Amino acid sequence: MAEDNNQAAQGQEQQLQFSLQRIYVKDISFESPNAPAVFQQPFKPKVGLDLNTTHEEVGENLYEVVVKVTAQVSHADSGSTSFLVEVEQAGLFRIAGLEGDQLDHTLGAFCPNVLFPYARECIDSLVNRGSFPPLMLAPVNFEAMYAQKKQREAQGSETTQ
Repeated sequence: MAEDNNQAAQGQEQQLQFSLQRIYVKDISFESPNAPAVFQQPFKPKVGLDLNTTHEEVGENLYEVVVKVTAQVSHADSGSTSFLVEVEQAGLFRIAGLEGDQLDHTLGAFCPNVLFPYARECIDSLVNRGSFPPLMLAPVNFEAMYAQKKQREAQGSETTQ
């Protein structure tokens, strides 16, 4: 009987648990270094986009995942910066019952997919408040980004052996 209870308790511990605890902006920045001159010419944007994700364990089965998006928009003809916007959208996720590659995949692909729409909305709002046309970023395939990262890591480990 005690063994059955012990096995049942272990089965509950092994059960997958995933919950989003909180979504928040960790860092935010908007700069328009050439205003108001930038508004005196036709808006011909050239967009440079940088995207990065990080994660770390901040408690028992509690992970912070951060999606950092930086967009620099320049005038296509002159090259002068129209605006620079940077958002670090973060979330706290409680994850139990996953280990190794499964946990890494969840933190590196699934969680950023949850956070990215919030980062997109935040960037669009900042750009709008800066008096520029909306900057609606296209959806991002974090699954593909994660696969590319794993491929680079595998190639890196092959060259060091």
